[in-house]
Order: sequence, then C-alpha cells, then structure tokens
Amino acid sequence: MTPQQLLAALDGRLGPDAARWLAGALARIARDPMAIRVLFPAAGRRCGRDPLETSDPGLHGWTVDDAVRGLMLAALPLRGDELAEETAALYRYGDTAERRGVLRALALLDARAGLGDRGLPIVRDALRTDDPRLVAVALGPYAAQRLDPPSYRQGVLKCLLLGIPLAEVHGLRERADPPLARMLADFVHERLLAGQEVPPEVWSLLDAYPGVPEASDAPDPGEAAQRPLVAPAEDHGTRG
Repeated sequence: MTPQQLLAALDGRLGPDAARWLAGALARIARDPMAIRVLFPAAGRRCGRDPLETSDPGLHGWTVDDAVRGLMLAALPLRGDELAEETAALYRYGDTAERRGVLRALALLDARAGLGDRGLPIVRDALRTDDPRLVAVALGPYAAQRLDPPSYRQGVLKCLLLGIPLAEVHGLRERADPPLARMLADFVHERLLAGQEVPPEVWSLLDAYPGVPEASDAPDPGEAAQRPLVAPAEDHGTRG
C-alpha cells in the first residue's frame, strides 16, 4: 500500500471543502510534524467516516478516515525512532478510530519510513484488548510480516474467540504451522464439547495438518456433525 493508492481511493470521495482541508493538513504536517497531534483526531469530522469503496484489495475494510490518517502519517518527515515515538503517542492518546488508523498505516510506515519492528508494541497492545475493531486490524500486513510466531498464533486464537472471521487475518496460510494447528484443534475440542459452532474455516486450516487433531484429542468430524450448532459435516472435510 502506498500514499498514491490512498489518494486514488479517496478520489471522488471527498467534497471540495474536505479535499482542501486534507491538502492543507498534509502540507502543514510536512512542515511541522507536531501539527499531526491536532489534525489526526479531526480526520473523521472533516473528511467523513464512510466505508472506502474501492476495488483495491489492499484497502478492503478501510474507511475514509482510515485513508486520511494513513496519508497524514505518511506525510510525517520522521524516520526510525522518532517516527515510532510519534506513532505510538497518536495510538496511545487516540480513540478507537484513531488507533485503528494507526494500525492500518503500520505497513505503509514500515515500507516508506523505516519503521521496522518499532511498531510491534502497538500491535501487541491492540491484541491485548477485547475490541474486535482493533484486534482485526492489528493482524494486518505489518503483523503478518513482523509479529513473532507465538504472538501471531495467540492473535489468531483471539480472533476466533471474538468472532472475527479468519479471512480478516493477513498471512494466515503462509504463517500457519503445527503449533497453531494444535491450538486450533484444542479450540475445536472445547467448542464441540460445549455444543457450540465451529467456523468452517478452522476445519479448512486443520486439513493441512491431519495428525494434529488426533494429537489434541479433537472429536472426529463425524461425531461433530451430530452435535447441535456445529457446522455441517461436509464443511469439515474427512478425517481419521
């Protein structure tokens, strides 16, 4: 994702007043990085909070204010530790929408301004919350590339516990491994014992690790199909 992609997605989405405000805000931030502390919270009020209707798959789920805040962060003439400190402050003192905007922009800042691993404390903080709006975006492209395996696995499990579709998790197919499969098998086991639904996407992931469910003593899909509130047997695939 690049500033050019964000600008293209915003094209036609902003009225004249909002477009002028954004252009002025970006120029002001480029001159005075501290100006972002005042401008960042105003993004939704000045430019809108509607879904960002775009065909760009990299911006799926974004809102207009997410894109505006991403452009603001990209306009900061900071790098390395200075950038990380300012980004962390915007996250720490922001509301949910502002925090979401920071999380969305981490991959952009990593590619453009050398953020490196310095944004990981923000990701880990979001994953500690029970707010699905933050947890879902925390496991975005930045986390998929930089988050350590144990934290990534815990984040995936957190998504399941909060009802966040695993399709929202970036890099899952590439980063799935036997330890994650064992965690998912245990999740399945607990859900089935409680007569609760198991998302079909979990079975799909477990299919890649056929020995793991048995190791974790997860119920057989044939047994699961006879329990109430579970996904149909055909969604589970065939096992043991």
